[in-house]
Amino acid sequence: MAASFTHPLDFAKVRMQTLETAPGVKKPSLLTVLRAAIHESGLRSVYTGLTAAWMRQMSYSLVRIGVYEDLKSRLSKQGSPSTFALIAAASFAGGLGGIVGNPADIILVRMTSDSMRPPDKRYGYSNGVTGLFSLAKEEGLRGLTRGLGTNASRAVLMNASQVGSYDFFKGQLLRRSSAIFNYQMKDNLLLHVTASLLAGTHSHRPIAAVCSPADVMRTRIMALPQTSESSFIHILTTSIREEGLRFLFKGWTPAFYRLGPNTVLLFVFFEQLKKGYKSLT
Repeated sequence: MAASFTHPLDFAKVRMQTLETAPGVKKPSLLTVLRAAIHESGLRSVYTGLTAAWMRQMSYSLVRIGVYEDLKSRLSKQGSPSTFALIAAASFAGGLGGIVGNPADIILVRMTSDSMRPPDKRYGYSNGVTGLFSLAKEEGLRGLTRGLGTNASRAVLMNASQVGSYDFFKGQLLRRSSAIFNYQMKDNLLLHVTASLLAGTHSHRPIAAVCSPADVMRTRIMALPQTSESSFIHILTTSIREEGLRFLFKGWTPAFYRLGPNTVLLFVFFEQLKKGYKSLT
């Protein structure tokens, strides 16, 4: 649900990360990329790869949030878990999520950047599911694990910062809201919106900056065709030589703008769905 709202920014981010520009040449802006895509193929083009984005969230986020919730529940049985323990749990869950969601990430990267390739080099995935089967059939295990290291590293940093900060602010508001606001917050929609807003605004700038190099590298590795033998080191050194160190922060703007709204929508939807599930059971 959250990805459906923020997908155009993800679409622009991937395109900006895969565009190669020479040092000193002005990089295309977020608006330039979106405007060019809409001019070329219409407004629907910014939702290219949405099925892959759904598939990514149903694997990556399923594991990173589900495992974290389970670990937090286990830690809570031994008393109130420390901030360090929660961050460690979020990091571990994020790493697992990055591993499980890697194939869907590859499909997402390829679908959102496909029209930028020459016609004879396009993947032509019609949707996320057919793309996954095509990837597995044509490239096997090696294809499914392309960019796994950088993707898992990014997921560790993202989950520790995003999920960890949300839980921190949620706990602080429950314990100290009466002293800070002269109003005792309860575990309801107001708390979820406030905690997710604080997590999104407090952490999205450093998260976007810290995760950007790993994000750019995994995008470029995942976009490579089956025949490419380029390694992580080769891509890194070639990109630095041809584009300069600033290439590691390509797509930072849409990533920055996406992270805040995505954090708020993700946790608000999650908490409400969890509450609805508990009322049914």
